[in-house]
Amino acid sequence: MFTNPIPDNISKHTNVYDVLMERGFIEQCTNPEAVREMLGNEKIVFYIGFDPTADCMHVGHLIQVILFLYMLKYGHTPLALIGAGTAVVGDPSGRSDMRRLMTTEEIDENGEKFKKLFERFLPFDNEWKYEGNNGVYEPGRQNKKPEPGKCISTNNAHWLRNLNYVEFVREIGSKFNVREMLRAECFKKRMEEGGLSFFEFNYMLMQGYDFYVMARDFGLKMQMGGNDQWSNIIAGVDMSRKMDGIEVFGLTTKLLVKADGEKMGKTMSGALWLDEDRVSVYDFFQYWRNVDDDDVAMCLRMLTFLPMEEVERLSALKGSEINKAKEILAFELTKFVHGEEKARKAMEASREVFAGEGVSDHMPSVTMDASEFAGEGYGLAALMKEVELESSTSEAFRTIQSGGARINGEQIKDRTYRVTEKDFEDGVLILQKGKKKFMKVELG
Repeated sequence: MFTNPIPDNISKHTNVYDVLMERGFIEQCTNPEAVREMLGNEKIVFYIGFDPTADCMHVGHLIQVILFLYMLKYGHTPLALIGAGTAVVGDPSGRSDMRRLMTTEEIDENGEKFKKLFERFLPFDNEWKYEGNNGVYEPGRQNKKPEPGKCISTNNAHWLRNLNYVEFVREIGSKFNVREMLRAECFKKRMEEGGLSFFEFNYMLMQGYDFYVMARDFGLKMQMGGNDQWSNIIAGVDMSRKMDGIEVFGLTTKLLVKADGEKMGKTMSGALWLDEDRVSVYDFFQYWRNVDDDDVAMCLRMLTFLPMEEVERLSALKGSEINKAKEILAFELTKFVHGEEKARKAMEASREVFAGEGVSDHMPSVTMDASEFAGEGYGLAALMKEVELESSTSEAFRTIQSGGARINGEQIKDRTYRVTEKDFEDGVLILQKGKKKFMKVELG
């Protein structure tokens, strides 16, 4: 039985548009007055697209999942569009180079994994289906009305993979002005940084067509997405009007960006994935426990479901007191993604580490063969890279030389130091980088 994690006292507002504004989500909207009125007076179907270019969702997707939960809370129907058609091309937005070309088999497999991940957080009406069209002009239909209080999902491969390219560029491409397209931020950046392939130039047409098809075939009213999707969303709004005179709307949310402008959710070892097989629960917790002071207020507003009064109280904490807010942020977000029991264990492990006790049953650990440490042993710098405390051996060397590396609490400043069996206590070694990053290495 699904229970929406957003509490009834999340806001004094009754219109979800006002709630999203209050929480700091909304960046741009095609017609703010009309959208606010629509969301207050109607129950709409809207969509967010997810191209399955990886086999797991990361923290950047979490904002969109949270948006779905808010819209569900206020009676609207979210549609999760799996972009197995658009992923064949790959969205150039926010990128300085072309994405790796993927096979349709890879894309379809990733799409199935995305759907399973969505089901961890959201309820779905799995009986609802889009019964697709066979061409640009032949409408499809939904098999039934979506069940209230649930999400629905479909895949744009249903209509994009069957298109005839010549027909598509004649009927759809003729509605696009190249000069206007090149003004779009998603293309402008690529043009400045080394060029844009004609292959990727088609992406905007395809996403615009997605919006039009769903607006035409089952009355979808709005598209949401991160602010880097603004140009693509506008393309769908314009296409729906030009093709059939359909009025639809677009709304973008703020990207998860730190106060210094860097994208949030990037770690030394890559993206902050939502699967604990990719990023441990402890590491996920620690990421949020260690956010910069300047980012705490934004994260509390957008990533937790604490009432605004509590968000404002925690955001006002100063000095060492801000650590209380960080711990609450880390716990609330880890609880949402991984469950309360795992979040509590991660918090206990974090407290032990911050208290200087170092070892915890819940800290991240790796098991390595004892033979690796026999004889001359394993170079410390190489070991730090191997267990992902560092992204490279050169970075590890710098950490060691600056005094930031410790073995079982003892500082090691010799960059040539080799870890041997004698460094292990009862088959366990605690490797540390700085004050907050630990890895337990166990002999197997």
